[in-house]
Amino acid sequence: MRAMRLHRAGIPLMLDEIPVPAPEPGELLIRVTACGVCRTDLHIVDGDLPAHRLPLVPGHEVVGIVAESAEGFTVGGRVGVPWLGATCGECSYCLAGQENLCDRPQFTGYDRDGGYAEFCVARAANCVRLPAGGDDAHLAPLLCAGLIGFRSYRRAGKPRRLGLMGFGAAAHIITQLARADGVAVYAFTKPGDASGQAFARSLGAVWAGGTNEQPPEQMDAIIIFAPAGELVPLALRLVHKGGRVVCAGIHMSDIPAFPYADLWGEREIASVANLTTADATDFFARLGSLTVATTVTTYPLEAANEALGDLRSGAINGAAVLLP
Repeated sequence: MRAMRLHRAGIPLMLDEIPVPAPEPGELLIRVTACGVCRTDLHIVDGDLPAHRLPLVPGHEVVGIVAESAEGFTVGGRVGVPWLGATCGECSYCLAGQENLCDRPQFTGYDRDGGYAEFCVARAANCVRLPAGGDDAHLAPLLCAGLIGFRSYRRAGKPRRLGLMGFGAAAHIITQLARADGVAVYAFTKPGDASGQAFARSLGAVWAGGTNEQPPEQMDAIIIFAPAGELVPLALRLVHKGGRVVCAGIHMSDIPAFPYADLWGEREIASVANLTTADATDFFARLGSLTVATTVTTYPLEAANEALGDLRSGAINGAAVLLP
């Protein structure tokens, strides 16, 4: 099969011909039909996250068709493979239903080969049964941008005014979900990103501006999707007393020092780590009752480096998706 593989951080992926992987007991062999390109992939490729294995097939927003089945999945059925690829099932977190905090996790496209390929294997227990309807390219971003965004949204509490910093794949999905709940969404982009701000307003944001601009209201909560630690003190100053700042990324640059006065008033900083099977069940059940449209730019498998470059430069509104 063809696969785009990382051989060393900081250099482009290589298109390799490698054997189709053989599933172990409890795993599915999946023919990949679409794989989203996530900012975490970029952190792995660029070396912001240290390599766990090389060579590596990145990609953890995988949609595909079951080619060899296990654990009750049907050959020919459509499944999704998310970031959290395996858990130990034995640590205190797993036993408490907090498998997202597992002490011995494996991550798709990081510890396990992912979806930048024509086939992948995935642990059946961590795969997601996808609903009928929708094409694969538009479903792919839901497997990380959607799921991590959903967990972040729930961690924000029940805000009336919600700020989103970094208006990419996750934010464009959560804006639609929040608007359906009657939440006023305020979108923060890089300064001067008129295209991204117009995109946010087109999805229902009541205000969109750069992170250097002052919104007309204080927020109840802000979710930071951008991997920029310097946004945390800024977000604290934009939420009212009792407000919460949720850091949604797997990787973020260091948070600079800030005055205690910015945190005082029972403001909170929270992080989001991975996802649980319950998150996936609840998220897709929620999507069944409303229409959430993902905006995607598609690329052939061999153009994975171009997709990563476009993501790196901020040239994409919505999500990038590879079509093997």
